[in-house]
Amino acid sequence: MRPVRQCTRTACPRSAVATLTYVYADSTAVLGPLATHAEPHSYDLCAEHADRLTAPRGWEVVRLVTDHVETGPSHDDLLALADAVREAGRTAAAPVRGRHVAEPAPVQVGEIARKGHLRVLRGEG
Repeated sequence: MRPVRQCTRTACPRSAVATLTYVYADSTAVLGPLATHAEPHSYDLCAEHADRLTAPRGWEVVRLVTDHVETGPSHDDLLALADAVREAGRTAAAPVRGRHVAEPAPVQVGEIARKGHLRVLRGEG
């Protein structure tokens, strides 16, 4: 099974454990814990590449984390996922016996005005 996020260094198959971001205005490279989401202007690095990181001459490297630990989903993450699946199952389930859920009446929609990608719609009927 392939890890969700890999090191962004070329041909490195290891899992990412840290995120590198450059602050060009301050000539600083910031190396911190793995970001929650992959960002287009940051780099995910494995432990080996994070430890060997050097910055250009005149730049400062700020290391927010020194121990790079590969993490997987936590117990709370798994519980949240299970709750979300249960909730989705409840809304898709058939109505409770003895109750009738009325289907909403179809609405005829007409466009009143448009500005760019926005539309004003009117329900008819």
